[in-house]
Amino acid sequence: MVVSQRRTPEAPPLSISVDRSDPAAPAIMVGGDLAFTTAGPLRTEVERLLAEGPETLVLDFADLLFIDSTGLSVIVHAWREGQRGDTAIELRETPRFLQTILDMTGVTGLLERPPSGRSELSAGRSPGGSASA
Repeated sequence: MVVSQRRTPEAPPLSISVDRSDPAAPAIMVGGDLAFTTAGPLRTEVERLLAEGPETLVLDFADLLFIDSTGLSVIVHAWREGQRGDTAIELRETPRFLQTILDMTGVTGLLERPPSGRSELSAGRSPGGSASA
C-alpha cells in the first residue's frame, strides 16, 4: 500500500532589491509574500538603510502578492524608526489589497505624518517656534 505524503506549502519567496539612484531616497522593491516566514530580510534591509539617514526611504510594493500582520509590522517599524531618525517613509505602487489593509488599520494616517524633526520646519517655522524670514 502506498501512502501519499502531504507536503505543506512553502511560502513563496520574498524578493528584495534596492535602488540607490537617488541617494536622498533609496528605494526597496518588494515582491512575493511578505509574511511571518519571510519578513526578516526586509526588516534587516530597512534598518540598514535607515541607519544611513536618508531624507526618505521608499518601499515599492509593485510586485507584492500577499502581506500578513508581520509584514504590516515591518512597515510600521520602518515608520517608527524613520521618525526617530528624521526619515520620511514613502510607499509606492501599493496594490489595492495592501492599500485597503493600510487604510483599515490606520497605518495610512501614520505614514502621512512628517518625521518629528520636520513638522515645525515644514510649517515655515524655525525649531524655536518663530516664523522664518
